[in-house]
Amino acid sequence: MWLLNSSVGKKVIMSVSGVALVLFLLFHMSMNLVALFSGDAYNMICEFLGANWYALVATAGLAALVVLHFVYAFILTMQNRKARGEQRYAYTKQPKEVEWASQNMFVLGVIVLLGMGLHLYNFWANMQLVEVMHMLGANVDVSLAADGTHYIKETFACVVYVVLYLVWLVALWFHLTHGFWSAMQTLGWNNQVWFNRWRCIGNIVSSVIILGFAAVVLVYAFCPCAGGC
Repeated sequence: MWLLNSSVGKKVIMSVSGVALVLFLLFHMSMNLVALFSGDAYNMICEFLGANWYALVATAGLAALVVLHFVYAFILTMQNRKARGEQRYAYTKQPKEVEWASQNMFVLGVIVLLGMGLHLYNFWANMQLVEVMHMLGANVDVSLAADGTHYIKETFACVVYVVLYLVWLVALWFHLTHGFWSAMQTLGWNNQVWFNRWRCIGNIVSSVIILGFAAVVLVYAFCPCAGGC
């Protein structure tokens, strides 16, 4: 099958899954911003997105997108290294037009993946996963399963977590700014006019996403009573 066997097909899969993940990040960031204004409203959203069938289906779909994106990123990276052979060990000065992010997308992706694991540990494992375990008959405490505000306050009361999340967000910004326009280029928007437009749009969208997430981290780090005490 063309999508699975060719390098272009693999890039298309990466691009489509990447764009879908960007849309999810926009939704997730918008949801998190609610916590800045009302902890109760944020908890209502968390309850709505708990262990319900639609939320679980969406979670499974999101997990599939993440796996697809990173698996194909790994495959393409290994193919590129194999194609370069011994040349990859030779030092060559990169031309000015080559972005730093484009040369380090795999490393940035690994940092993003590690940050995602930390985020799942701090939030998803204490919320939706706990509810699922309770539904399956496990003896777990679900009293705070929908209290996302509690976990935001608890997580960002720790300086180490604040620093780790900010590092993660910086890496995510670099990954998104390059990945967005690269995906558009792969999908056919590769003439000079649209290339520059998508590059600008990608920078704006990526910055909005990261600033939104960072705002929640920093506000709760310096003002624990954000969203109401």
